[in-house]
Amino acid sequence: MLTQVAEGVLIHQSPLLQNNTVVVQGRAGVLLIDAGIQGSEMACLANDLRELGRPVVAGFSTHPDWDHVLWHAELGEAPRYGTARCAAIMRDLRSNAGWKARVAEMLPPEIADEVPLDLFGLITGLPAGTTRIPWDGPDVRIIEHPAHSPGHAALFVEESCVLAAGDMLSDVFVPMLDDFGGTNDPVEEYLVGLRLLESVADDVDVLVPGHGSAADGADRVRARIELDRAYVHALRDGRAPDDPRIGPSAKPGWEWVSDIHDGQAQSLARRRERDGTPG
Repeated sequence: MLTQVAEGVLIHQSPLLQNNTVVVQGRAGVLLIDAGIQGSEMACLANDLRELGRPVVAGFSTHPDWDHVLWHAELGEAPRYGTARCAAIMRDLRSNAGWKARVAEMLPPEIADEVPLDLFGLITGLPAGTTRIPWDGPDVRIIEHPAHSPGHAALFVEESCVLAAGDMLSDVFVPMLDDFGGTNDPVEEYLVGLRLLESVADDVDVLVPGHGSAADGADRVRARIELDRAYVHALRDGRAPDDPRIGPSAKPGWEWVSDIHDGQAQSLARRRERDGTPG
């Protein structure tokens, strides 16, 4: 079911992980941001758009996680954009002969049979430095940043003041940092991403995170940013975060997010021990 969140912008939410697909209406059709995860849901979305007389004329994947690079044949053959880094990661993955088996291992077992993989990851990378979606519709600004995963980007629909934040600013997931095993600094990268999102916060009327509930108004957007920043600071400093998304206050059915936090805290502690840094 499509729900309008602003003039010309609708969302569809998948129930399992509360994935949000964002639909932006243009002149000839719609821009589809993060198409969804289950085949039946994407087919239903395609049917709803057909009934509205609004074909998909462009797609965008906010980042290269499996649940953000899926597609369904019924959505059509519109160009599916992403950042250059996102597209490169998908090309590298699909170049491996066993890529489908590798992706299948990432899927929640309860929906694994319902996730179509044939069109998985077929992303057209936009040239580095591209700041607007190339389509016949309202201006959609690309805010690329290093937080959460390589090639991540949020989209800001300027006309309707809607921010599609990808896997950040969620009310159900704590910030999930990039892999701790490399030479990058995932904590600082996340803080950079938050600062870039904060730079548009005063102009945002509606925030749509990749997972969870939308938030209305700049004050609530800033509150989500501060909650994420406080969590990342606590993780960096080796402190237990005071965060409603984990522990006894977690949303019913989402208690397992605490396991994500525990894993991140342990990984960062090992990294500090390896590097001899305090925390």
